[in-house]
Amino acid sequence: MSITEIIQNGVIQAVKEIYGETITSDQITMNVTRKEFEGDYTVVTFPFTRIAKKKPGEIAEELGGFLVKNIPQVDRFNVVQGFLNLVVSDQFWRDFLLETAENESFGKQPSNGRKVMIEYCSPNTNKPLHLGHVRNILLGWSCSKLYEAAGYDVVKVQIINDRGIAICKSMLAWQKYGNGATPESTGTKSDHFVGDYYVMFEKKFQEEYKAWQQSPQGQAVLVEKRKPEQSDEQFFKDFKNTYFNEHSALGKEAREMLQAWESNDPATIELWKKMNGWVYEGFEETFKKLGVSFDKYYYESNTYLLGKDLVEQGLSSGAFYKKDDGSVWVDLTDAKLDHKVVLRSDGTSVYITQDLGTAQMRYNDFGAEKMVYVVADEQNYHFQVLFETLKRLGEPYADGLYHLSYGMVDLPSGKMKSREGTVVDADDLVAEVIGEARAAAEERGEVAGLSKEEQEETMRKVGLAALKFHIIKVHPKKRMVFDPKESVDLQGQTGPHIQYAYVRIKSVLRKAEGSGFGIGNSELAKSYGPIQPQEKELISQIYRFPEVINSAAADFDPSAVANYCYDLAKAFHRFFTDLSILKAESEEAKAFRLQLCGAVANVLKTGMELLGIEMPERM
Repeated sequence: MSITEIIQNGVIQAVKEIYGETITSDQITMNVTRKEFEGDYTVVTFPFTRIAKKKPGEIAEELGGFLVKNIPQVDRFNVVQGFLNLVVSDQFWRDFLLETAENESFGKQPSNGRKVMIEYCSPNTNKPLHLGHVRNILLGWSCSKLYEAAGYDVVKVQIINDRGIAICKSMLAWQKYGNGATPESTGTKSDHFVGDYYVMFEKKFQEEYKAWQQSPQGQAVLVEKRKPEQSDEQFFKDFKNTYFNEHSALGKEAREMLQAWESNDPATIELWKKMNGWVYEGFEETFKKLGVSFDKYYYESNTYLLGKDLVEQGLSSGAFYKKDDGSVWVDLTDAKLDHKVVLRSDGTSVYITQDLGTAQMRYNDFGAEKMVYVVADEQNYHFQVLFETLKRLGEPYADGLYHLSYGMVDLPSGKMKSREGTVVDADDLVAEVIGEARAAAEERGEVAGLSKEEQEETMRKVGLAALKFHIIKVHPKKRMVFDPKESVDLQGQTGPHIQYAYVRIKSVLRKAEGSGFGIGNSELAKSYGPIQPQEKELISQIYRFPEVINSAAADFDPSAVANYCYDLAKAFHRFFTDLSILKAESEEAKAFRLQLCGAVANVLKTGMELLGIEMPERM
């Protein structure tokens, strides 16, 4: 039983005996005591004024006296304006620490037999992974680790968008301008190679469009269709998509290539497989750098025709309706979502059709009670419609669908645009942060004693910690501006700052082992006391770790774990500065503090692993 449950049960007993009323734990408001007051937990007594018919301060005094007398874990109390601050006994904290100090899996829950599926990354095969994908990937990966730690069986999937007009643009550009070049012949990473042709298509298209604007045909369209309030420049900016679809020679070729693909033309399919193969090879290389993996891949080329059986099911049940032109719709106005087409009049699918079918396929594949989609908040409406539609269809998994909607990532200069080449590639970003970590370490001379291989491995861990923590520490819902220079700052609220706390601990433990006084002296530690405030702060933070994991998983919020790890590391640095460890005032204090160091190290390592961050032994 946790200390909060012990206190809650004590309050329930106190209210029953003192005031003759029966309450439940739901009626008790309890928080961690604010730092400016003495105490570990605070009970709010205002809700009990009706029961006790007394002022909150009087109630707090009576409850506090009862708890100190009857609950051994409560040592003393104080009252501040009706708030009951409880001090937990040193014996409780000491027993807890000695039970968990060497438990490397502390905080993780046993298997609960429940399954959750998390979809993340889901890139397009016309470009390499970029900074926006990195935030998506890190959120998806850390949520999967959080749910595993909370006891769930987690399936990690992605759907790769490997078809459509954007893919054909890359293919056409390579076909027209590539002259048979390959990633190997150019020495270019394979997904970057394909992405370069996507950018090249846009460049060639812009050149074509600019020339057309000055042509007699372009000028005629301008005169005919420009609105009075539009400038020539604004008209051509707004007319771009229409030009691509109705006038552009390159646009026509790209559309013809898409039609050939949909008709299963052998030459087009062969080209498509070749270029997608290059991209997949590059993706896997990036996934490996980021330390992430997937259990199953879905491909839009295999799923884009799914969902038509669900449309028929919806028509039969009355969930959908058909218009006179043959198109099929769902009326979601009672859910404030408008009418939504689910099948065109010509019988072809729309995007949501395949999402309906893919959801059903995944449920058949895994039977997960919860399916999570990690997708940027630009798609909020789409997922509201998708989930509501599946509920109307009566699908058994509909109530377990969740959209982890996260804010987009901008650069200081504004939005990233793949087709214009103004993105921060994931590979370049990883190389940059590792390079910055290397430069900082060399300047300080901290890894000079390590072998070249150990130095490189340490710098990899430090650089990736800087990158990952910088992104994950921001709440998923918040849009963020990513500044590459700030991300690799090794000071302050950063991943390396937390790694340094861990490295400090490992150094202390190595020295203790070297002197023959290891962490295992728990018998000596049992008689240590009184516990100092810096020690108690660390122990109480460690105690809350399982709760932090469960709460972060339930809220799909890895930033809670990131900020918890930072607070724990910051508290350790204070403890390390204020109190001696290896030169402690007594053997009992030394043994106790080494136990505490070991516990902090285990929790920091576990917490950072949940964020996909590895801990170095030295840095």
